[in-house]
Amino acid sequence: MTPQPLSTQPLTANAPPARTLTREKLRAWAWHKQGLDGSLAGCTSEQVFARAGWARSVGGANPYLTLFARAGIRREQVDADVLAHRILELPTARGCTYVLGRDDFAWALKLGKDAGEAFRVLGRLGVDRGEITLLEEQVLHVLAEAAVPLDPRQLKEELGESVRNLGEEGKKKGAATTLPTALGILQAQGRIRRVPANGRLDQQRYAYELWNLPPSPLDDDEVRAELIRRYLGWTGGATFKQSQWFTAFTVAQSKAALAAAGAVEVPTAAGDVLWMLPDDVERLGGFEEPADEQIQLLAGTDSLALLRRNAAELLADEDQHTQALGSLALQADLPDHPIFDRGRIIGLWQYDPGKERIVPWLFRAPTDAVTRRIAETEDWIREDLGDFRAFSLDSPATRQKRIDNLAAAAGSATGR
Repeated sequence: MTPQPLSTQPLTANAPPARTLTREKLRAWAWHKQGLDGSLAGCTSEQVFARAGWARSVGGANPYLTLFARAGIRREQVDADVLAHRILELPTARGCTYVLGRDDFAWALKLGKDAGEAFRVLGRLGVDRGEITLLEEQVLHVLAEAAVPLDPRQLKEELGESVRNLGEEGKKKGAATTLPTALGILQAQGRIRRVPANGRLDQQRYAYELWNLPPSPLDDDEVRAELIRRYLGWTGGATFKQSQWFTAFTVAQSKAALAAAGAVEVPTAAGDVLWMLPDDVERLGGFEEPADEQIQLLAGTDSLALLRRNAAELLADEDQHTQALGSLALQADLPDHPIFDRGRIIGLWQYDPGKERIVPWLFRAPTDAVTRRIAETEDWIREDLGDFRAFSLDSPATRQKRIDNLAAAAGSATGR
């Protein structure tokens, strides 16, 4: 059954026949669009984020691996780029934090969480807008007087009684004091910026400093259109539902943004309809899947998997129906970090810092290319990071069960 289009936007004349757009080809296409095929080698951090998409942070090591896997960039250079403000971690799409390049700072901030929601929560706790406005000005004054960035504890000490404790009721609603709301508003406006306390992105201890970033000239409609344009470029094409998950746009906003970006609908062999940029449709028509292995170990929050949350489509059809991997195919988010070959998940991994080694579970016997890339990534983690955390609260202790499960699965596969 041919899918019905959501709009009257015409297909590009050179769109490939739906039967040729198999999951195998689309996996390899997304791999290429993400620059995981070596096409981003030698690029800067900013260039990688512009091509492959912003890196989800959550206090984990994903931003570092995003850059190492695609361009071979080491942690020392990444930290230097953060210090020089060439890249920063900012709140943007869906109010979530991503690491992105400086050309995107101003307009990406406009995608952040609306302060209205925070005010509604505070209003129920007896805090009015004027109190927060005054606190914002006091924060700016304190930071202007400070010689170094200040963390929330230091700010609270300097601000004294200007920061109101909201008690147990506030804690239940996620607002223990009025300070986080003021900081969030100032950061969303580009008046202050959050910087890693020790210069590293794989933790969640921050300090704040003045910024005064010039605002973006784009209005809200133009910002939404720009995000959709970038998103479709990063992914190589996505369903309407996938785009809504990433952007959190309403149906009306999504349709308007897709139209403004000139996106077209392209049916696939699986019966899905992908929204794509016209230039990508033409390129896809002449795209050929790589013949040789291209192995990468990525984070579970890497853009290749996270932007569309389509883990099932990243598994080979035969793997989706095996007992061990059937549950994995049903999950939007991966429980472990994936090992890929040209866009297909061929295994999972975790890092065991106690033994300084990667614990992999490969669905099939490893090739020389797989073994080599595991060793290269293991050396990089040991030398650059010391550990590989998925998120801020990830630790060797909380990870141990996953490590044991992977080791057991790998042992079972070896014994077959």
